[in-house]
Amino acid sequence: MSDIKIRKLSITELAADAVVNAANSALMMGGGVCGYIFRGAGIAKMTAACMKIGHCNTGSAVITPGFNLPAKNVIHAVGPVWHGGRENEAGLLYSAYQSSLELAKENDLHSIGFPLISAGIYGYPLEQAWERAISACRDFISSETDYEIDIIFCVLDDKIMNTGEKILAELTQG
Repeated sequence: MSDIKIRKLSITELAADAVVNAANSALMMGGGVCGYIFRGAGIAKMTAACMKIGHCNTGSAVITPGFNLPAKNVIHAVGPVWHGGRENEAGLLYSAYQSSLELAKENDLHSIGFPLISAGIYGYPLEQAWERAISACRDFISSETDYEIDIIFCVLDDKIMNTGEKILAELTQG
């Protein structure tokens, strides 16, 4: 049975079929989660794989091998920069999660680790980011009843984790 969990763990330590990189549209190494994933995978290998793909639109996702990471694959999902909610940020963030999960299914992957996309340097408000993330994952699980996937959100901060657990409980009851 598919499940959504939140764990206090670096995404670069998660042994899963895939982890998700909070990527930029150029698929180049950035700061935060993106920088950690590139370093963990091996900068040269990940850069070469991403350069071969070239670009990914906001709200979309692409896949590369995980290289030196414990995860077998990296799904690079491009979330939106927060502009106050006036530029379809909610729809684009939801789409980034859905695209990642669809790629996982297409590649027969059954465990996936997510960061909280767009909630770091892209400035998406914490509670709203969690609501979009959990809603997208829950909706995917509900619509794909014949496909099992374990979804693990990897966070390092207690406030982010506690907020996520609160929203997961609220949305699971509703």
